[in-house]
Amino acid sequence: MRWQQKSVRATNATRGTVVGQCIRVAETGLTRMVGLLGERELRAGDGLLIVPSQGVHTWGMRFPIDIAVLDGDWKVIAMRRDLRPFRMTRMFWKAAAVLELPSGILDSTSTFVGDTIEFERVPVAARAAEK
Repeated sequence: MRWQQKSVRATNATRGTVVGQCIRVAETGLTRMVGLLGERELRAGDGLLIVPSQGVHTWGMRFPIDIAVLDGDWKVIAMRRDLRPFRMTRMFWKAAAVLELPSGILDSTSTFVGDTIEFERVPVAARAAEK
């Protein structure tokens, strides 16, 4: 169930690590509401950038995720590692977006609060090749 049409590559500019190769962007009411519901897993390199967002839930999900809460400058202002299904984060009033990633990615990319995440548009041809 891939409702999101845009994809970006996410890089931790502070650490020089790739956080995700094909991060889908949820920026409409429908895509933000659907999020990752219906997905069976979130593979390495995948993720979801929810814009705008000040918090997320994992109700109805089947797998744990890592989340990075980002401000308007794409700086990480909070993180939750291994957020299991049927959980909810608190509201982050200064947040502009939430980046949802496969569980373990924040640790494997050495991402910490204060790091800056950069996003680069993924061409449609690159997304089609990955399917």
